[in-house]
Amino acid sequence: MNDQPEPLDLRSHDLTADKRAELLRLFPEVRTEGGQIDFDRLRLALGEMVDVGKERYGLTWPGKADCFRAIQTPTLATLRPCPEESVNFDTTEHLIIEGDNLEVLKLLQKSYLGKVKMIYIDPPYNTGHDFIYPDDYADSLRNYLALTGQVDAAGRAFSTNTEADGRFHSNWLNMMYPRLYLARNLLADNGIVVVSIDDGEAANLRLLCDQVFGAENLVAQLPWKSRESVAGDTDLSVQHEYLVAYAKVRRKEHRRLKETNRDVWHRLPSFAAYPAPVDPSRYTNPDNDPRGPWKADPFDAPNIRPNLTYEIVNPNTGERRMPPKGRCWRTEEPKYHELLADKRIVFGSSGNAGPQLKVFYREKREYGEVPTSWFDAATYGTATKGTQQLQDLFGDGSPFSFPKPVELLTGLLQLCTRPGDIVLDFFAGSGTTAHAVLAHNRADGGSRKFVLVQLPEPTGRDDYPTIADITKERVRRVIQRLTPEASAPQGSLFEAAPAPADLGFRVFKLDQSNFTTWDADASHDADGLAQQLSLHVDHIREGRGEQDLLFEILLKEGFPLTAPVETLTVAGKVVYSVADGGLLLCLERELTLELIRAIAERQPERVVCLDAGFAGNDQLKTNAVQIFRSQGVVKFKTV
Repeated sequence: MNDQPEPLDLRSHDLTADKRAELLRLFPEVRTEGGQIDFDRLRLALGEMVDVGKERYGLTWPGKADCFRAIQTPTLATLRPCPEESVNFDTTEHLIIEGDNLEVLKLLQKSYLGKVKMIYIDPPYNTGHDFIYPDDYADSLRNYLALTGQVDAAGRAFSTNTEADGRFHSNWLNMMYPRLYLARNLLADNGIVVVSIDDGEAANLRLLCDQVFGAENLVAQLPWKSRESVAGDTDLSVQHEYLVAYAKVRRKEHRRLKETNRDVWHRLPSFAAYPAPVDPSRYTNPDNDPRGPWKADPFDAPNIRPNLTYEIVNPNTGERRMPPKGRCWRTEEPKYHELLADKRIVFGSSGNAGPQLKVFYREKREYGEVPTSWFDAATYGTATKGTQQLQDLFGDGSPFSFPKPVELLTGLLQLCTRPGDIVLDFFAGSGTTAHAVLAHNRADGGSRKFVLVQLPEPTGRDDYPTIADITKERVRRVIQRLTPEASAPQGSLFEAAPAPADLGFRVFKLDQSNFTTWDADASHDADGLAQQLSLHVDHIREGRGEQDLLFEILLKEGFPLTAPVETLTVAGKVVYSVADGGLLLCLERELTLELIRAIAERQPERVVCLDAGFAGNDQLKTNAVQIFRSQGVVKFKTV
C-alpha cells in the first residue's frame, strides 16, 4: 500500500496479462528491459519446437484476427440483480443471466475461473434461419444495448445469417470462437464441454475446438438419435445430431469424465439412468481368485502405436504373439509384466489363447460400466420428446422450437458431474439444462448449481416477448412442480421423491457499469470536458441502488454472484461482510474515523469503500490507509 487506496478495477479479467505473466514466469530470460517479451529469445528458448513456416495445418477464416481482439478487450459492463424476477433470491445458488453471452463470459472470468465442471451449449446450427450474434467487436456492450433498445438502436436489428451472405460460415465461426475460448478458462482442470450440432457445421466445430481445447483433448463426437420419424420427402431421412465433447485436460490414464460412477445408479421416473448398473451375472470366479468374481476383457486395442506393439509370450504354451493386424496392446510392455505378475492376465479358458485382462466385479461396481458413444432415443429422448415436455409445462403449446429433451441433459450430467458441481449453459434457450439439473438433484439428493445465459432475443409473442422470458418462466414452472406441496402428475418427471434443497434462481441482467468512467471518445471542447467532470463529482449512475453496487463490486473483486453476504452494523453504519469477513464492503456516503477503526479491528483481508464516502477529505483517506495497514489489511480499495 502507498498513502492512497488502490482504485477498484472496473474492467473484467485481463486474460492477455495473465498469459504474458505466465510466459515470463516460465521463460524469465525473454523479458526485455521494459518488461515486454523478446520473441527472438523465446524462439531460441523453445529450440526446434518453433514452426516458422508460412504454410501450416489449421483452420482460418475472415475475421479471425478480430476475434482475438474481442477476447483480449476487457469489458466495463456489469450484471444487475433482479430479485423481482427471481425465485428465492436470497438463498439460491442457481443463476439465470440475461444478456449477450460474450460480455457475460468476460464478466464471469474473475469469479468462476476454473470452477465449472460441465459446460453444455446448444448454439445456432447455422441453417440459414438461425439468429447469429452480430458482434461489433469495437464495442460489444453498446451493440447489445442497441439491439435490446436500451440505447439508440442506430438502425441495428436482430437478424438471421443467410447463405446469401458471402461470409456464411465465417459469421458463425466469428460468433463461436471467442465464446468457446472464454468458456475454456471457466472449466475446472477435470471439466468438460459438450456442444450440440448437426452436419452443417460439425466439421468446422471440430476444427475450431481442436484449436481452442487441443485435438488431444477430444473425448468423442457422439451421435444422438434425435428423431425416430422418417421423412418421406427426401433422398435420405436424417435422424441424428451430434454432441461434440472435449475435456479441458484429457487424462492419459483413469480417463473417466469423473472420479467414480457410483452415483449414477439413480433411476429417474420416466427414463432409464445411464450408464446401466453392472450386471453381476457376467462375472465369475473359475480360478477362485481371492479378489472375487471377474470377467475377461480383450487386451488389444485399436490403432497401431510403436510403444504398445511388442511380443507377448504365453507362459502356458511358450507361443509368441504380436497384436492382431491393425491393433496394439492396451499397455506398454513394463505395465504388461506388472499385470502378469499380479495374475491379472489370462490366456483364455484353455490357457492357450491370446492375452486377456481380468476385470473384477468390485472394481466395476466402484466405477460403473463404461458408457458407449451411441446416444439412443430410448435412453436420451428425442427432439419430439423435448417439445412434449415443454408443452406439458406450459399447457398451451410449446413457446420454443426444438428444445432438447431433459433425458439428453440428464445423461450428460450423470456422465460428467458429481452432486456439488457447477454446470454452465450460455446458449440457454428454453432452459432444458436448468430443468435437468433440478430433476437430477432431486433424484440423487445432489446440489449441482446451474448458470444459464440467454440473450433477450425477441419472439414476437405478447406473453413471452423474449427467449430469456421463456427461459425464466420454464424454470419457475419446474420449481413449482418440484416443491413438496405440489401435487405432481403421475408418470411425469416430477413423481414423489425427496426435493432438492435449492429450489430457486437469481436473475441478473447485463448493463453498463454502475460507475461512470472517463469517456475518451467524448467531445474535447469546453462543454464536453465540463460534462465529463460533472459526472465524476458523483460517478454513480442515476437510478442505481445499493444492491446494484454491491454485486458489481463482488463481481469485479472475483467473488461469485452467490457468495454469502451478511449485513452488519458497524459504528452505526451499514457494512457488508462477504465470505465470512474475507471482504468488508462499505457503501456509506459519509465515512468517519470511528467507522474506519471499527472496520480495521475486524482484520478483514480486503476492504472496499466508496470514494465519495470521503467527501474530498484527503486527510481521512490517508489515515484510513495507515489504519488498515496497521491491522494487516492486505488490500484497501475505493471506487
